[in-house]
Amino acid sequence: MADFPADSQREDEKDAEEHRAELTSVSSGADLLSRESLDPVLNAKIHLINDAIDEIGFTPYHAKLFCLNGFGYATDSLLLLVQSIIASQAALEFKPSFHNGLTIAAYVGMLVGALFWGTTADIIGRRTAFNYSLLISSIFAIVAGASPNWVVLGLFVCLSAFGSGGNLVLDTAVFLEYLPSKKQWLLTLMAMWWGLGQLIAGLFAWAFLPNFSCPEAGPCTRANNQGWRYVWYANGALVFVMSILRVTVVRLKETPKFLVTEGRDEAVVDVLTGIATKYNRPCSLTLARLTACGVTGEATGRVHNVHARTRISFAEILIHLKGLFETRRVGISTSLIWFSWLLIGLAYPLYNVFLPTYLKTRGTDFGDGSQFTTWRNYAIVNACGIFGPVLAGYMCASKYFWGRRGTMVIGALITMVFFFCYTQVRTAAQNLGFTCAISFCLNIYYATLYAYTPEVLPSAHRGTGNGIAIGLNRVMGIMSAVIATYANTSTPVPIYICAALYIVMAIVAAVFPFEPYGSRSS
Repeated sequence: MADFPADSQREDEKDAEEHRAELTSVSSGADLLSRESLDPVLNAKIHLINDAIDEIGFTPYHAKLFCLNGFGYATDSLLLLVQSIIASQAALEFKPSFHNGLTIAAYVGMLVGALFWGTTADIIGRRTAFNYSLLISSIFAIVAGASPNWVVLGLFVCLSAFGSGGNLVLDTAVFLEYLPSKKQWLLTLMAMWWGLGQLIAGLFAWAFLPNFSCPEAGPCTRANNQGWRYVWYANGALVFVMSILRVTVVRLKETPKFLVTEGRDEAVVDVLTGIATKYNRPCSLTLARLTACGVTGEATGRVHNVHARTRISFAEILIHLKGLFETRRVGISTSLIWFSWLLIGLAYPLYNVFLPTYLKTRGTDFGDGSQFTTWRNYAIVNACGIFGPVLAGYMCASKYFWGRRGTMVIGALITMVFFFCYTQVRTAAQNLGFTCAISFCLNIYYATLYAYTPEVLPSAHRGTGNGIAIGLNRVMGIMSAVIATYANTSTPVPIYICAALYIVMAIVAAVFPFEPYGSRSS
């Protein structure tokens, strides 16, 4: 009996020796960034983690994450749209001097949120932001409905957006880092929740604004203009419910790829074997196999080189920024991704800003213009946007569309065509039809870019890189609001410039150095 522990120990040591050889086989191309890593130990451990995740496969746990992380997508789009939906009615009541203030407040909040939650995700982990970001958003969204004036409303819009601004950063990272490689296309499909959030915002607007809003020509007070407040209350309450579901349906543990960058090999094994045991799946990963690889950072002369000595410091942030340019190819990839987010962040908001005024100068008939028709059409358009990511998910999983890069090229070019054609709209039916088509096609590109970004970023610096990418998008949103205030919106030139930007996006997508199709995220 006493010999059994010794025998077990010898077996573990033998197992460990066998897997030391895996250090030399990691650069097989199975992991997307395997040839770009300067730390072979970390590379080997991520390789083993990917093997274990693939061995476990897709489980009900992943299905729950798809929905719960999708809540973050929905909240981001929902709260961003709510401020634009209610802005005109709130302005009638408060009579502000700067009508685009809410848009700037929302984008500032989302900018700071993306940078804050993205950076902290690499410093303290993904789990904290996952658990608390939606709760913060919901509280301030509900309070926004009780705002006594324009400035206070802008403040609560900003704070609510701060909470939701990190969701697009964290939701993709958390889901990706648990996802089997053959199901990575689900990351693109998850963007359908973005369209669902827009639809919900439109439905609440359709329900409350036509019936509880003051007329533009008459007196407008809080008593006869409760509709926009009801929209905030309803959306905030929904987000609050989603935030509660996040911490009750799944007790999220820290992601294995974050834990391995921390040097917490035992926790990595506990997380993955826990999922495997719960759903009766195989998992051959052991602590001996991970520790046999060595200590992270040994090859570079620094133990745990993905962190600074002091976590909450500029040095820590600098390490994550440098990690996004670890090699020439990774640096080019990061730069092109950020450039793409800048382009889409400028093109789409500006198009929405300039198009309505331009079409009116061309004699376009938008229909009866009633609030009922306006918000009905708004709901229809947003419903169409749900299905763009569905098609994008199918395209990303098929070799016939050249993977993620090909899907983005196709999505950008088709959107560009519809944008140019839209300038010829003359009737209400044409307006609705082309708007639906653009909503559908644009989300093919957008959904794929959302998924592609975390897929090609190094796991240790994924939150920082993703946060900066989405932050740049928010900067362009702020600029669009400023341009809309002071520029001439009746000229067609900005519209053609915005449409042409989609050609640039397609070119950039075509030259991205990495293609995730057929590979595993590192």
